[in-house]
Amino acid sequence: MFSIKLILRSILTGLILVFLSCQNLEELNINPNGVDPANAHPNLLISTVVTQAALSVVNLGFGDLAGVMQHTQKDGFSGSHNSYDWTTNQSWNSFYAILRNSDEIYNKAVDGDLLFHQGVALVMKSFLFGMVTDLWGDAPYSQALMGEIGGSENLQPVFDEQSDIYSGILADLEQANVLLSQDQSTYREINEVQDVLFGGDASKWRKFANSLALRYYMRLSAKTPDVARQGIEKILNDPGTYPIITDVADEANVDYIGSSNIDSWPGNTVFDGTGGSNYRRIKMCATLVEKLQELEDPRLALWANKITIQIVVNPDLPPGTDQIIDGVRMVAQDVADVYESNLGFPIDSDPEYVGLPPAWSIVPQAYNLNPNLEQAPFNPHVSHLNDRYRNAAGPLLKARMLSAAEVNFIIAEAALMGWSTGISAADAYHQGILQSLTAWGVDNVYNAYITVPGVVFNGSLEQIMEQKWIASWTSAAEAWFDYRRTGLPDLKAGVVVKRTVLPVRFYYALDEIDFNPQNARSAAERLESTSYTSPDGNNSAWSKMWVLQGTGKPW
Repeated sequence: MFSIKLILRSILTGLILVFLSCQNLEELNINPNGVDPANAHPNLLISTVVTQAALSVVNLGFGDLAGVMQHTQKDGFSGSHNSYDWTTNQSWNSFYAILRNSDEIYNKAVDGDLLFHQGVALVMKSFLFGMVTDLWGDAPYSQALMGEIGGSENLQPVFDEQSDIYSGILADLEQANVLLSQDQSTYREINEVQDVLFGGDASKWRKFANSLALRYYMRLSAKTPDVARQGIEKILNDPGTYPIITDVADEANVDYIGSSNIDSWPGNTVFDGTGGSNYRRIKMCATLVEKLQELEDPRLALWANKITIQIVVNPDLPPGTDQIIDGVRMVAQDVADVYESNLGFPIDSDPEYVGLPPAWSIVPQAYNLNPNLEQAPFNPHVSHLNDRYRNAAGPLLKARMLSAAEVNFIIAEAALMGWSTGISAADAYHQGILQSLTAWGVDNVYNAYITVPGVVFNGSLEQIMEQKWIASWTSAAEAWFDYRRTGLPDLKAGVVVKRTVLPVRFYYALDEIDFNPQNARSAAERLESTSYTSPDGNNSAWSKMWVLQGTGKPW
């Protein structure tokens, strides 16, 4: 973990380089002030690749996938967040833009015999291609990133099958582990400031590589369990060769700078030109709120604000009564009955935290008799996000690329399946909880928390996945990938949704279909249609990619 506040000036240099490298080569040739990428050191690109990859995690996991996984809901412009109203505008171009820069790091590192930089580039390549195939399925891989080499075939790359992409990712992570295994003193030309993730520490990058391998082996556990078991046992039974992230001190996190809109927490009110509506639009989801309340979870107070005014239904009040008395909004039974009849949900009278039910209505801003019905309103009867999420930056506002909690929960799941892990499922489960609580600064309540009914380990996969889902707050993409292969947590779609089950992939984007039609069509044909695919055609968010086919998951 390393704060990018320390490297703002050097990042600007890298950003300028990236901008220029994306321009037409003719423009570069006539620009006397341009930076020639051929002469640039790979250090200049590391900070850009890492920060852009990290931002993508939050953009997904705090964005629409937080809605899918019922961490949050929106009560304005809510279709894609609450109801999975997705289209073929889900482009992967931003991921491939980062990958081109990662590839540039690798090529320069090979030319300069810079083993540390080669290892870093392979880790980031694996992380990014992993995101692409996890989100879309088959995708350009073996012929990707070759557009500058020449030839029309390089502009229309084949979509590699997902199984081959996972195999390539795991092979690259194996190579990265070797490249990053030398004594720190043997590496040349490391710029600690430019490495915004681990400050040039090869041992931490090595742990990141092997922890990513655990992630992708577990991704394969339902599809190819023998491959997954062999890979996970290889790593866990040889910690000297394959060190991993098990402690928050080694997590792959990036802090926000908070100096402008592009380097600040999304939805902050500091650089928000909408008067704070982006912040107000996101509310806590009832699914997560009620689970955290049930478990007496200390993280709820860190993530959510308490409601401003409790609303209580009193059958003894005269009909039509609706008034605030001693700070509590008191309503008569007939007022509550009309509300429930019209909108289908009862009043929630919880005195502290109230979440929006998932996709509960086409007018989500009306929940709990909200008196403010404009878009993105302040709702005094629903929990807004904690005030920390108004800020542009802060000690808990991190892009969390891979956490110690995730790794420990992977180990717990593997141990529960009877695989050789060197630790019991219960101990790894408890470590996952401890590391998540530590990451959020509330580890002082760990001993009490693990005695709460529902947290006390009962030996079930459901419990491991529930805690892993909770720990993925602001990184909900990983929870979505887990849900797809396990069906856990057992989340139910809302009332007003595009389909009656949760989606399992992103659509191939229209720009790819138009520009690379034959390869995009072939990839779509390899998807497995389901009873929920229609009327999209095979390129549907409810068609199953290879890793889900034949598993019966998640539905």
